[in-house]
Amino acid sequence: MLRLLKLRVVVNGHFIYPLVRNRPVVIDMPTNPTKLVVTDGFHITSPLNVTYAKNYTRYFTIVCIIEDAQLIIGFILTLVLYAMGLTSGIIFLQMLSMMPIFYFLFLYYIKRKDFIRIQPV
Repeated sequence: MLRLLKLRVVVNGHFIYPLVRNRPVVIDMPTNPTKLVVTDGFHITSPLNVTYAKNYTRYFTIVCIIEDAQLIIGFILTLVLYAMGLTSGIIFLQMLSMMPIFYFLFLYYIKRKDFIRIQPV
């Protein structure tokens, strides 16, 4: 799901660094401690306070609650259940095919605080 989101790191609420997939971002720490937040414009992570230590590099990774494999499996499950319901005439299967979409919408809109997370490597 991170492929579809345009993520940015906000440092102390002033400096914005765009995140590009599979490319590291070097962030200058203007103050000690520094507050890091990752956002896509709708979702925002909880602030992460990072303290500066001389000659010490910290590595973080950004993770999403919906992994790429889950998104693909949900899409395939939706197609298969809908096709089964369409060919058999069972309305319940067609309605059941909407469950992955409702689940992803629940995670996207209701679980906003947990949707994007910063994890130390």
